[in-house]
Amino acid sequence: MPSTFFGLNIAASGLTAFQASINTVANNISNVQTEGYSKQTTVLEATAPLRVYASYGSTGTGVAATEITQERNLYYDQKYWENNSSLGYYDQMLYYLDQVQTLFADDGETTGFTTLLSKMFNGLDTLKTDAADESVRTQFINQAQNLCTYFNALSQSLLEIQEDCNVEIKTEVDQINSIAEQISELNYQINMIEVRGGTANELRDQRAVLIDQLSQIVSVETQEFDVHNSNGEDLGGTNYRVFINGQVLVDGNDYRTLECVASDYKNNDTDADGMYSIIWSDTGMAFAATTGTAGGSLKALFALRDGTNAENLSGTVTDAEYETVDGTNYITSFTIENLSITDVNKLNLPDSGTLTIGSKTYTYESWTAELGEDGLVSFTFNLTPETYTGTGETRVGSTLTCGTSVNTMGIPYYQAQINEFLRNFAEAFNNLEYGGETLDSESMGSFFAAMTLTGNEYEFDDYYAYMEELENGAETVTIGSTTSDADYTNIYNLLTATTVEVNQRSIRDPRYFATTESIVDGVDAYDIVEQLLTLQSGVKMFRGDTAEKFLETLLSDVTVDVNKVEIYSNNYSNMEGTISNLRQSVSGVDEDEEALDLVKFQNAYNLASKMVSVMNELYDKLINETGVT
Repeated sequence: MPSTFFGLNIAASGLTAFQASINTVANNISNVQTEGYSKQTTVLEATAPLRVYASYGSTGTGVAATEITQERNLYYDQKYWENNSSLGYYDQMLYYLDQVQTLFADDGETTGFTTLLSKMFNGLDTLKTDAADESVRTQFINQAQNLCTYFNALSQSLLEIQEDCNVEIKTEVDQINSIAEQISELNYQINMIEVRGGTANELRDQRAVLIDQLSQIVSVETQEFDVHNSNGEDLGGTNYRVFINGQVLVDGNDYRTLECVASDYKNNDTDADGMYSIIWSDTGMAFAATTGTAGGSLKALFALRDGTNAENLSGTVTDAEYETVDGTNYITSFTIENLSITDVNKLNLPDSGTLTIGSKTYTYESWTAELGEDGLVSFTFNLTPETYTGTGETRVGSTLTCGTSVNTMGIPYYQAQINEFLRNFAEAFNNLEYGGETLDSESMGSFFAAMTLTGNEYEFDDYYAYMEELENGAETVTIGSTTSDADYTNIYNLLTATTVEVNQRSIRDPRYFATTESIVDGVDAYDIVEQLLTLQSGVKMFRGDTAEKFLETLLSDVTVDVNKVEIYSNNYSNMEGTISNLRQSVSGVDEDEEALDLVKFQNAYNLASKMVSVMNELYDKLINETGVT
């Protein structure tokens, strides 16, 4: 039979349970504006019944607050992280592509390519009226140099965007490392509390906020499972793992860090120096920042910084040369054929750089190529000694790719497109000028030249030499990087948007410019000028279009890309709002709902208090008014 004071114990349990519920509601209301806070709920359970020797068999013993739970839906969390990763990618892409699009502006407010090209050809047209007038010549030459200066500045601006992406990569890697450390510390604190039977809801909220932040940078997945001993007994704690781009970042209390390493080699000739690659600090293995499963703003930064639209030079390895060192043969060079690029003017190959065959990366210190009448036939890359490879890895028949092939239109892609146009234009212009006669009856050289950082001016003399050799019946000629021992190294791939200029002699002396093939025809003869004027709109110069359509062609690339990215960004932004609302429907604190709960638990508490009063009256009657007088 239960105690006489059993009813008071039951009422007291109600007071305790509903006080805990009211406290939880108060905590929810207090944190209604706290970022990442999840609604908490006090779980009430009937306590174990008491068996009595009566017809009803057992009686209830009251209520207990067994735990305070956190309201979260892991499915919605995972969907939010997946969407946030995609949104981070497209937002980052849009931010930088907008800058690229602005660089190509020619809208009246900004003087761009089309305006400068028109001015140059207008100045050239004026030469027809007075080809011998040095002031007219000077005006044209200055306008031509203005066009070159525009491309110099454009290339520099693109280079600065690439450098900004590179710096931001380092910043985001530091942020990933910081978040990983914080999550591991929270894992430790959560387990210290929960292994003793407590709850760490606020700490779990903090961890979820960090995962939200991390998901904007990289693709994130999480796992949490109970920890058991060897007998299968639950030890009370959990192991929480975080994966980024499919690789473990945090495992319980342990975390890994990423490290940025500046490369000594360029992927593309126009790249900035010191581009970062990311490796795991503990293993030195490369971090997969751009794989198919990767996402987030970090992937976008690599796509923008390294994107070539997958138009890197590649080919099939047909030969590998060896060098014997201490009785062991080492491959010292690779030769490739079946080239993806056969036009010299499309090359964006640095003098020394990186090569990829399968998952293996090599570095080369120079290259040579066989050039025939129909274009490039083969390439030979001389490896740096540190990447000599044993004979067991001949790689013959494998596909070799130069640099890093990233299938997006990033900064290297736009630099390569500009360079291709400039080389085609300069080559066509110089071919008409070359061999003409100046006002001083000199044979004219190249009008457009390339100025290197060391101050050397290239006028592509080797180009005319090897073209003559091919015209005279040679099957192929050997060209190469400036670091090679090739027959011809002074070729048009040296001309880029960074290096293009009007040759220095023409700038100093306007008489050094050919308007006619023979000055005997008169100093005012302009037969070459008439041919040069056709280059503006009469000759296909770039991707099947004329020089004056160059900007329109290039703008179509970036405009389509910006529009596509903007559409995706808006779509993922809308999806984020939808998923956030779903998350909030489960985890969010609703003030009206909390007000109803407050009234509900207040009434329950008042009823429990009333029960105590009733029991007090019963005990008073029983103790003070019942008995023998």
